Amino acid sequence: MNDHMVAFVVLMYSVSVGAQQNPVISFISKERVVDIGGHVALHCTVLYSDNYPVLWTRFDSDNPSNTFLISKDISLIVPHRRYSISYNRENATYTLLISKIQEIDAGLYQCQIILGPVGKITADVYVFVRIPPVISDNSTSSVMASSGTTVLLFCYARGCPKPRISWRREKNELLPTGHAVFEGNILTIPNVTKYHRGTYYCVADNGVGKGARRNIGVEVEFAPVITIDRKYYGQALQYDMDLQCHIEAFPSPSVIWMKDGVQLNNNQHYHISLFSTADEFTDSTLRVITVEKKQYGNYTCKAMNKLGSDEKNIELIETVNIICPPACGLNVVSVATCSQVSVFSIVWILLTLFHLK
Repeated sequence: MNDHMVAFVVLMYSVSVGAQQNPVISFISKERVVDIGGHVALHCTVLYSDNYPVLWTRFDSDNPSNTFLISKDISLIVPHRRYSISYNRENATYTLLISKIQEIDAGLYQCQIILGPVGKITADVYVFVRIPPVISDNSTSSVMASSGTTVLLFCYARGCPKPRISWRREKNELLPTGHAVFEGNILTIPNVTKYHRGTYYCVADNGVGKGARRNIGVEVEFAPVITIDRKYYGQALQYDMDLQCHIEAFPSPSVIWMKDGVQLNNNQHYHISLFSTADEFTDSTLRVITVEKKQYGNYTCKAMNKLGSDEKNIELIETVNIICPPACGLNVVSVATCSQVSVFSIVWILLTLFHLK
């Protein structure tokens, strides 16, 4: 073969190669946002790809190295009832249809033209699945703290779009921030007191569904605080009298009564009662039975728990009048009035009742 012939062959080969078009992806769908249970169609238009395989793949959003091969040309690699693949020859478009969308369908989808063992042309489209908020297990469920410490309440949620976290308090009471609502994952309660106890609401919302809420109980341990109705109680000799004190504390306190510094116990002269009205409220009553002269004087109600103690003094004094209740008993005079009744009044009532008979 002479030089002219060689030049002609090379020229014809060059023209042939130059005339061949390289494959290209001319269109890929924009990112899709779809609700759970819906469907999505992803389009990929390829040109000059007759001699090359076209693939759809999905990358795991949590682990991008995990690739799921969906289809090759118009065939599914692994048959899946929620996936289908089609090809429109008129516009050279491959369409991947995903029905009954689930959370696992979210991620990066890639249209690929395979050029060889290591070469390929790719185009990406993201699919976002709108997921209602779900509050994560690593969020706070309840807190027990001692008065004066700092309390941190944590709330995290997952969903798509990313949920917004806000805090509220039961009965719309003000938060430690001084506002009714606080936004953020962490609510801080510095120098916590008994007034901070109660239920706090962590609310996660992203506009999908009704949102999510977690109720977080905050309990604060604090030393007892005692209140009394009055400092002085009066009663006539030989009649019962009740002395009362009210205790607020958590955990529940031990309550004792003392007279002149000596602890009292249940016996023929005294009877001590305790009534828990709530987790942190306790009422205590000391009944002085058939008061004698020596039982007049100063009494002390004292409450103690691991955080401290408190006490209040009450004085029982002698009176001429009988104080009802508890002295008058039932059905003799009206207990509801709790009035002071003289001995003469009681005798007059009894005589009147006898006369009516």
